Amino acid sequence: MKNDTRPAAPQTAGNSRDAFTSSFGVLAATLGSAVGLGNIWKFPYVTGANGGASFLVVYVLATLLVGLPVMIAEIMLGRKAKADAVTTLRTLAPAGQPWWLIGGFGVIAAFLIMSFYSEVAAWVFAYVFKALRGDILSSDPAVTSAAFGALISDPLQSLLWQWAVLLMIGGILLMGVAKGIEAVTKKLMPVLFLLLLVICARSLMLPGAMAGLSFLFTPDWSKITGEVVLVAMGLAFFKLSIGMGTMMTYGSYFRDDQNVPATTLRVMSADLFVSMLAGIAIFPAVFSFGFKPEAGPSLLFITIPAVFASMPMGHLFMVLFFVLAAVAATGAMLSILEVPVSVMAGRLGVSRKKATLVNLLLLALIGATCALSNSLLADVKPFGMTFFDLFDYISSYILMPLGGIFICLFVAWVWGKHNMAAALSNDGRLANGKVVAGLYVLLKFVTPLLILLVMLKGLGLL
Repeated sequence: MKNDTRPAAPQTAGNSRDAFTSSFGVLAATLGSAVGLGNIWKFPYVTGANGGASFLVVYVLATLLVGLPVMIAEIMLGRKAKADAVTTLRTLAPAGQPWWLIGGFGVIAAFLIMSFYSEVAAWVFAYVFKALRGDILSSDPAVTSAAFGALISDPLQSLLWQWAVLLMIGGILLMGVAKGIEAVTKKLMPVLFLLLLVICARSLMLPGAMAGLSFLFTPDWSKITGEVVLVAMGLAFFKLSIGMGTMMTYGSYFRDDQNVPATTLRVMSADLFVSMLAGIAIFPAVFSFGFKPEAGPSLLFITIPAVFASMPMGHLFMVLFFVLAAVAATGAMLSILEVPVSVMAGRLGVSRKKATLVNLLLLALIGATCALSNSLLADVKPFGMTFFDLFDYISSYILMPLGGIFICLFVAWVWGKHNMAAALSNDGRLANGKVVAGLYVLLKFVTPLLILLVMLKGLGLL
């Protein structure tokens, strides 16, 4: 069937197409999207709760089979169309077929995720200042737990910190793709690596640190179960910012000479490296002072402050750790908010400034329901969940997996191997034939099935 080659929606003079300007800028921005609180917060505690090194091995395999193929597919489509997520699929799909709805679901998912993620980021930024003042400098988890409870149950603090975070992210986006997203992430990513290395070095100097390293890098294969495999596949899918239009949007800013598979593999490798550094920074310290590695979501805000407070120069390293977490959160939020901003600018023809401001206003209103989910709206539970949990559930367990599945189906079954080969070889200039062949099989048969299993697991149906 002949593809629809209709042009994208007309751009206004104030909405001329921006793009990344360098290979390092492409890598930094894409890595900034993939690296988020999931690396600093979720990856360590999920690894801790599922067996350490054995889980890590399964996770790497899951990333190669689930995360990487969808990431390449999204970036490839975005670069081909040079447009937002909705326009990309309208342009590349056959006439009359509603594949653009994938982009629409991605916009909704990104907006819902930003609504609650901005509140988690707000807690991180608040903890930077709490750490500076010494408010959470206690080795007693009961004290750090009370401090965290006081923060999230205070409606004024929750709203003000969330709005401050939104204003910061909006300010960066207002500067554009090259001068805003690219310029900021090119500075933030080296800072992130430097901070991680400093904290790792300190953690490894602690007595008993080797127990933490052994936990992280010595596999216990008896802990590999079907449940662990599904958790690893889910983490591989959710942690790379796929299934919600972010990589498709960033792909539209890629240079035409960029080697998409090679760049994506570097991003995945760097993302995994950051996650392992986070584990090295956290687990030796956790074991050294007798805390539990499977502490769960409370690890970041309750256990970590207590761990750092227990060590010499802990105050300084606690501040550095939360600055690190804030840096990670910033890169991820830039890519998430860029999805609805780019769609509004591309489809409605409004200026980037207006699109950014409108989305900030909507997020300030809708995101407030998440900010107040532990205080004024704690008893308001549509479908039995707080707004925070509901937005997380809809986006993480329904919209994102559906987006990932349908992207696989569109690329492999509709767009086809010929178009894939042309896009990934840069129209014959790169020898990526074997990559295309392998990716085609994964997208056509393997990856969508694995994502479906992740989705069924998340919905409690498996």
